[in-house]
Amino acid sequence: MGGDLIITGGVPLNGTVRIPAAKNSVLPLLAASLLCSGTVRLLAVPQLADVDASLVLLRGAGCTARWQGSDITVQSMPSVCRLVPEAAAQMRASILFCAPLLARLGRVETVLPGGCRIGARPIDLHLSGLTQMGAHCCEEGTRLILTAPAGLRGADITLGFPSVGATETLLLAAVCAQGETVLRGAAREPEIVDLAAFLNRCGGCVQGAGTGTVRVQGRRVLYGCSFAPMADRIVASTLACACAAAGGRVELTGCAPAVYAPLLEILAQMGCGIETGPESAVIVRSGALHGAGRVFTGVYPALATDAAPLLAAAMLCADSVSSIEDVVFERRFACADGFAAFGADVQVQQRTLHIRPVRQLQGAEAAAPDLRGGAALVIAALAARGRSRIADTGHIDRGYACFVQMLAELGAQIEREMPCGSTCEKKTPSKKQI
Repeated sequence: MGGDLIITGGVPLNGTVRIPAAKNSVLPLLAASLLCSGTVRLLAVPQLADVDASLVLLRGAGCTARWQGSDITVQSMPSVCRLVPEAAAQMRASILFCAPLLARLGRVETVLPGGCRIGARPIDLHLSGLTQMGAHCCEEGTRLILTAPAGLRGADITLGFPSVGATETLLLAAVCAQGETVLRGAAREPEIVDLAAFLNRCGGCVQGAGTGTVRVQGRRVLYGCSFAPMADRIVASTLACACAAAGGRVELTGCAPAVYAPLLEILAQMGCGIETGPESAVIVRSGALHGAGRVFTGVYPALATDAAPLLAAAMLCADSVSSIEDVVFERRFACADGFAAFGADVQVQQRTLHIRPVRQLQGAEAAAPDLRGGAALVIAALAARGRSRIADTGHIDRGYACFVQMLAELGAQIEREMPCGSTCEKKTPSKKQI
């Protein structure tokens, strides 16, 4: 969508938001649809830039993929073994489309995947696992060519790190391979459980998803199904941190608090009131926000790496020091320069962001450096006094659908200023919300 975000901060957030489906679940599910002989229907999918890029990849492979209202239907008959380079280079998740095409066609060509520049994100775990399953890998500059002349076969694979992407790639390869695959050291994230549930609904046999050891009995053909992806725990985390930073009372529904519990626990330690139910959480911040001390991200079930910049934005408003270290990506805090523009006292040392208290954040101009860092700058702007402008919002649009509307319905004074004199997408609170 693009355009700058114009935000007048200092307004508490109040209201209820139903959390949309998770981008980090939808993208691997769209890749998995390549394995299915019948129609796949994903329900209530958010309209995100990365979702549109995924549809380009599916259509480029010869499939029919289209929106039907808020749902997406895919009829998978892949005939082209080359992923559209422009779409593949746009996002990290394009690597997930390789294993299904390799399983169906025996060959796939792509470019090395793109995405946010938050640090090294190698695909060696993906490739070494596929090699153990019978694939041949060849890199020619930025091109990657995978072949499986004898088909994929089950293997006993141990991941050196519980990579979410590698776990998803190898599940997608194993579910249609010959024989059994045992994946040890697997990622345990809820999105892995969601992918396994989808594959099983389509006729696959995946056991142990959500634990460190996953077993897959290969099947030759999967059929289609209708499936509702899980709610987006990172969007929920974003809104929880926005409430903590700006103040107010926000209820988040449709997303189990258990999947982002570490973030809620830290916000509670910082002085927020937190009430949780099976599928909802209420965040209240009416008094002072306190520093969190030293905080670390980690693999699930620890604090999610994607939540690190969001939580850091809330920490900017605390009355004592905090530090947050991301153990996954070395450049997770590219948003630090933007924080400093708001008057925050921040310092990055290697993978750690150190935050000292300031009297008040001030409105400023800043540019989104990446997806979650851009959302963190929006949170800072909501807490700052005065008017702010956030540029390079295309990063934010990759992971947040209707972000302006979502925040405005909570009372935020926010609008999107489109380039070249286009009409603003204005969203201000209604009298009822005030």
